[in-house]
Amino acid sequence: MSEPPSIFDILGPVMIGPSSSHTAGASRIGYVARQLLDDKPTRAIITLYNSFAKTHKGHGTDKAIVGGILGFGPDDIRIRNALGLAKEEGLVWEFKFSSGLNRFHSNTARIKLSGSRGGDVEIVGVSLGGGRIRIDEIEGFTVSLTGQSHTIVVIAEDIPGSIKNISAAIADTNNNIANMYVSRSEQLANMVIEVDHPVETRTINAIRTFPWVRFARLIEPMVEGSSRYEK
Repeated sequence: MSEPPSIFDILGPVMIGPSSSHTAGASRIGYVARQLLDDKPTRAIITLYNSFAKTHKGHGTDKAIVGGILGFGPDDIRIRNALGLAKEEGLVWEFKFSSGLNRFHSNTARIKLSGSRGGDVEIVGVSLGGGRIRIDEIEGFTVSLTGQSHTIVVIAEDIPGSIKNISAAIADTNNNIANMYVSRSEQLANMVIEVDHPVETRTINAIRTFPWVRFARLIEPMVEGSSRYEK
């Protein structure tokens, strides 16, 4: 069961733009996609569904998502000029729209990013209102994460002992697993691991050394008033 919204969720976050769901939430979805790419993005294919698709320009959803991909928080004034700044950064983007019958929440975005080192990542995110979001898919796996906790995302071969070894790597730095969500597809498993404290670089590096790990990324909570990626 999801937690009820607080008074701050109802009032909405400090933000640039007219809508906590269509602007602030949209920027946070883009920001999570950027962290999961773990690289400078060079290309973005963004599909907006339902209400996002219908109001993307009026509420600045297009600028917000691109701003998030650039690493801007929802209160960063650079969101107003995100499309122009993206061009300066060499980001090529394409928007697609779907507002017909589909299975998605009314405020949904699918983002596929490619990076300068040749990697890519694809996510589906939902804006829930009040600036809150939920990521529902990562690389085709069903997941559930809000981006409000220090989170490790791992895609690995689904072999005996994989969860045990990853848990041990986290415990080695005296961190504690708060929640873990595991989904499986064919011979792979996706693990979304929320932990109590900031994740040390050596933890991610240790997880990446396992030969059966295909993908290991870190999502840090967004702190208002700062952007993780500076020009």
